[in-house]
Amino acid sequence: MKAKYIFASLVATLVVLAGCEKEVAVHYLDEVSVSSSYVAIPVDGGSTPIGVLATGSWTITGMPDWLSVSPASGSAGSSNVTFSASKAVDGRSAEVLLTCNGATQHINVIQGLSTVSNATCAEINAGPDSKTYRVTGVVTNIVNTQYGNWYLEDSTGQVYIYGTLDAKGQTKNFLSLGLEVGDEVTVEGPKTTYGSTVELVDVTVLKINKSLMKVAEVDPESAELPIEGGDFTVTLDNKGNGVYVEIPDDAKSWLSIAAIAGNVVTFHAAANAGGDRATTITFKTTDGKKDYTAQQALAQKGSIIECSVADFRAAKEDDTQYRMTGVITELYASDKQGKSFTIADYSGSVLIYRVEGFLESGAKVGDVVTVVGKRSSYKDSPQMAAGGTFEALKYVVTPVSIAEFLTKEDSKTVYYMVTATIKDLHDNKGQDNDWGNLYLTDGTNDLYVYGCYPGWGATGDARKGLVAKLGLKVGDQLSVIGTKGTYGGAPQVANGIYFSHTPATVGE
Repeated sequence: MKAKYIFASLVATLVVLAGCEKEVAVHYLDEVSVSSSYVAIPVDGGSTPIGVLATGSWTITGMPDWLSVSPASGSAGSSNVTFSASKAVDGRSAEVLLTCNGATQHINVIQGLSTVSNATCAEINAGPDSKTYRVTGVVTNIVNTQYGNWYLEDSTGQVYIYGTLDAKGQTKNFLSLGLEVGDEVTVEGPKTTYGSTVELVDVTVLKINKSLMKVAEVDPESAELPIEGGDFTVTLDNKGNGVYVEIPDDAKSWLSIAAIAGNVVTFHAAANAGGDRATTITFKTTDGKKDYTAQQALAQKGSIIECSVADFRAAKEDDTQYRMTGVITELYASDKQGKSFTIADYSGSVLIYRVEGFLESGAKVGDVVTVVGKRSSYKDSPQMAAGGTFEALKYVVTPVSIAEFLTKEDSKTVYYMVTATIKDLHDNKGQDNDWGNLYLTDGTNDLYVYGCYPGWGATGDARKGLVAKLGLKVGDQLSVIGTKGTYGGAPQVANGIYFSHTPATVGE
């Protein structure tokens, strides 16, 4: 008996299970057959089964987050496959793919009836995820021209558009729409929230009202001014009545309007004594009924601010560039690119996220490095923003045993890391051990550490108090970084820097 006829009994069984269809249309390919290529799930949530008859191994792909399938793969023969979804706020649909022996069966899944709500940006931001919204606003910034990621703004707020479909409903063809900053656009799509960012995903563009104003050219073309400041000229293509210019409040202290001559606006930027800074200037015009806008970004180079880790963590998130030097304490395992790590100095530690040049440097845990970049954060945790610069491998730190350290020549620029057991917390001429003077031992050799300071960069009183702060005691395993020195004929670790320690086991 042929497989198609055998499959009829499976279809009949699924009809009984579904309990709501009198007839089931079986969809055949030579390689795989399904009892239905259309799956309906109640809006209140539930499960719907279909039958699969395959001539070989098969898989189901293209599942959205809200939909689950069990099983998602199988082998030759007949199988029951169940699609499930939890309660939906609004109707939603998806197309998934069942692949077997090079053939692909399309399965359409729908949950409830999709309804579109007209809304403002503020209403979208406050509304539930998974609901489909229609909104009209102005394109303020385009950040990706392949997928179509951009910002839409109306009088109530702003929404991020993550993915834009073309006129045929296809992705990765955003440029075909001809959207530009300043255009008034009506779109619709489902809402989701990624982290703290509200998004409309894979929106459909319903209407484009081209702006009457565009930026025709700028001088300098780079839209970047030097530290010394200077003039920046914007020439507008303006079909509206008049030009109105808005400089953001946070840029008014350094940027001003020098002249407006028709559609040519000249700005003047003051000299920059701080870090890099940038702003976005807004131009407006009107046709008597509607206002139209265009925007132009402007950046100005600044000084790089040298700071401690603590000062960096306390800084604002802006375009200011910071330079920090510290010891690499660990690599960030979650970064698959391998460009992220944590550095520490005497004031604290911070994540350096995907810094350029790190992989090429050959730097490792324990080395002293210098990095430059902007302050950002992830889930309220400060970090250096992606795209920073690995400026220098300042000192390579070589791990050695006490025995190996004792053979090294004295040097003020060659650094070693020694890990051994604290034998004695040597005091400071009878005073409290403020400076961290101590002896290490490996059981055979002893080594004097002349100062164990809280971290790289500590000076003055900032060097004091590590022993008390960490509760270091005899028997603890200590890793200390320092140079080889000699005093009174005895070798020592000079100006030691704390790296890590492991408390002694109770009873040792």
